[in-house]
Amino acid sequence: MAWDPAQYLKFGGERLRPALDLLARVPLDAPARVVDLGCGTGSLTRILAERFPGAAVTGLDGSPEMLAAAQKSAKPGETIRWQQADIAQWRADPPVDLIYSNAALHWLSGHATLFPHLLAQLDRGGVLAVQMPRQHDAPSHRLIDDGMRAYPYLAERMKKNPRPAPVGDPGFFYDVLRPLASSLDLWETEYLHVLEGADPVPEFTRSTTLKPVLENLDPGDRDTYMAGYRAACRTAYPPRPDGRTLFPFRRIFIVAVK
Repeated sequence: MAWDPAQYLKFGGERLRPALDLLARVPLDAPARVVDLGCGTGSLTRILAERFPGAAVTGLDGSPEMLAAAQKSAKPGETIRWQQADIAQWRADPPVDLIYSNAALHWLSGHATLFPHLLAQLDRGGVLAVQMPRQHDAPSHRLIDDGMRAYPYLAERMKKNPRPAPVGDPGFFYDVLRPLASSLDLWETEYLHVLEGADPVPEFTRSTTLKPVLENLDPGDRDTYMAGYRAACRTAYPPRPDGRTLFPFRRIFIVAVK
């Protein structure tokens, strides 16, 4: 699945705030080796490099489009290493001090094995810091499923190009990580995004959860699908009297120390 950096960055401010909230809870002062898993266009990777100026920082992503955008915006003298790799298969050599991942790991399945695997890539005392959307029960995501039912062929196609699976609750991650961590911090936050413009919720989901659905629809069906989804979102998220739209969005945060 090809990613569209420009569409993703339309809501850069809304996506940046939870990333900074996660970074603020990382209990490290001077890690030597830092990896940003699912680095996307690299904006957060650069923030990590500024936050930890003595660290060797790597931005890792599976999307060549996102990495191309990251490299295109490189600053003079920048020392960040960019790496294309499959996150699920990635191995750290040598072990690293901080694995930071903002809004990426929900695209991968098998969290019961993935998270212990990532913790194993850390040096002793290293930190795994993760933020993921946990929005699958919200209208923005349930309405995507509702619209898909009108196109029976989507079910088979989506097996090859899946959407993010529902993310487990804090209790699930506690049970997976607590036996392996010296300390574990878990919390959820529901952000209230104030969006502007026409049909802003479909625009928000279009670069993430909605993207594989649109790519698997026949070209002749996309406009019809989007018209139905936009109309449903207007009902679920009606504009306020000032024209803006309130969009609650829940996210889960995990900070585990090896």
